[in-house]
Amino acid sequence: MDIDRALGRAWRDDAPWRLLTRLTECDSRLAGHPGERRAAEIVADAFETAGLRGVAEFPVPFRRWTRGHTDLAVTVPDRDVDRSFEAVALPYSPARDLRADLVDVGHGTPAELDAADVANAVVLARTGTPPAFDRFYHRIEKVGHAAAAGAAGFVFANHVPGQLPPTGALAFDAQAPIPGVGVSKETGDWLREYAGEATASLRVEASTGDGTTRNVGGHLGPDTDEEVLLLAHLDAHDGAEGALDNGCGVAVLLGAVRLLSTIESALATRVRVVATGGEELGLLGSRALADAVDCDRIRAVVNVDGAGRHRRLKALTHGSDALETVARRVCADFDHPLSVEARPHPWSDHWPFLRAGVPALQFHSERADAEGHWERGWTHTRADTRDKADSRTIRTHAMLVALAVRELATDAEIPRADPAAVREALADSGAKPGMEAAGVWPDDW
Repeated sequence: MDIDRALGRAWRDDAPWRLLTRLTECDSRLAGHPGERRAAEIVADAFETAGLRGVAEFPVPFRRWTRGHTDLAVTVPDRDVDRSFEAVALPYSPARDLRADLVDVGHGTPAELDAADVANAVVLARTGTPPAFDRFYHRIEKVGHAAAAGAAGFVFANHVPGQLPPTGALAFDAQAPIPGVGVSKETGDWLREYAGEATASLRVEASTGDGTTRNVGGHLGPDTDEEVLLLAHLDAHDGAEGALDNGCGVAVLLGAVRLLSTIESALATRVRVVATGGEELGLLGSRALADAVDCDRIRAVVNVDGAGRHRRLKALTHGSDALETVARRVCADFDHPLSVEARPHPWSDHWPFLRAGVPALQFHSERADAEGHWERGWTHTRADTRDKADSRTIRTHAMLVALAVRELATDAEIPRADPAAVREALADSGAKPGMEAAGVWPDDW
């Protein structure tokens, strides 16, 4: 089939939306739990129907985290205040029952922590990135810095209104050093008013034990030594449907695969397609995959994490001029809006491959806040539901991803990533101290 006919067929394809629907019907896709296993089965069936060959599930052992009950209360004797608030334990929070002073630390930057007396305190930090930062400031960095400063507990207050306590891992595949919970923006406003006068009572019930997440993979194209790797993570945080993060990404992935399968004869290089498990809890599936394959044979990795949410596509090229050229050319041909971020980051499934020298392209989609900063929005909250998604955006992004993969799966030369340059770029961006505090700065660097 020629490319124009294939694109026309893709524009009418409702299979990606049907997959998103089935994924969001699963009961909690948190890694290692039954909903994630069911999601892997659903994706495997969709891959086989799409024409992938050798479709199989690959178990990945890890430390599974299971939540119990969470309580948060504050007492302000001078104001005769004794209040309880809704709070959600963050994955890999240890079980703990503590009382301590409540201290507001703004966005939880090292400077803000240094300026406050946080020893043995429960610190209150906002979600989002400080206005002065020109890179994403991850929650794992925040809690790592707080723990290093001597804090006893961590409260993560959403900056998005709507009574939406956020979630998100406090550590990767390991128990965090201190307990942490998420609270809504509205609760955060109250806690900021009480901070400095209040005693916080924080009780988290949770357990960590042996578990298994799953990768689902297959391939298409010729049987070549080199290959292009196409990824999207199928897991999601519990407490929500996980439609935007990353149900839309998996739907885009499926749409791209279904398009590529109709033009398979045009591919000069094998395309390996994997829906990874456990991304939210530490890139578990992608780390296992990188250990299992020969990364020297991977021409490029295309990571679909965040695509399909909003119309404006974002290409994170991690320093690769060649991948930026591909992304810009594909979107220009469609007259589709695109922004590009060249600086590398370690917070998604491309990271284990980028570390090994594989050029990495992440497709995301963005919506800016009032100040022009990227915002997480509804993701990592119970508002991450299917009604926020748009089938037209998913189909469009699927076509763009497929065209980018088609271009990469040719005989064109894609220069390898230089791990030393990646390391330098991360250090120059100020990410190194936070990654070290979070325990994710590579030991071999």
